[in-house]
Amino acid sequence: MAGKVLAVIAPSDFRDEELFNTQLALEKHGYSVEVASTKKGSARGLRGGIANATLLASEANVDGYVAVFFVGGPGVEEHALNENASIVNLAKSAWQKGKIVGAICVGPRIIAAAGIVSGKKVTSFPDNDTKDMLTSAGANYAGGAVVKDGKLVTADGPASATKFGEALVDAIEAK
Repeated sequence: MAGKVLAVIAPSDFRDEELFNTQLALEKHGYSVEVASTKKGSARGLRGGIANATLLASEANVDGYVAVFFVGGPGVEEHALNENASIVNLAKSAWQKGKIVGAICVGPRIIAAAGIVSGKKVTSFPDNDTKDMLTSAGANYAGGAVVKDGKLVTADGPASATKFGEALVDAIEAK
């Protein structure tokens, strides 16, 4: 096993492809993926996929992981930003401890809220709210499918999930 990666999802309405396709890409390279959320147990994706959140984001210790990534989808707004600060705090902790941090789709809103995008080249789902949040936090919005800036990896959405997973592997192995 190459190491453990923590995937962070909303307990409902996360983007299935962004979790499952990224996970498959990581596992193909020998990484195991654990899932955290604001609630333990079954989490339902926007397209009906079920993930098992074995950890609460508030209890996750990033020390045991080589990387942490944040999955997008409509649940991000409600569960990751408005309802519970634990996911934003998890992003801050991962970054402060020098972990590889990734975010896909609207997941980059989490890393913007965590204050870790200033001066960093990023991409995201191309909606104005997400772009505005990233640029207001000091990010250099590049657009495109996947952007890697040092230990920070961002992607634009579901169609890029496999490439996002591969970019996370590249970032981990370049460390």
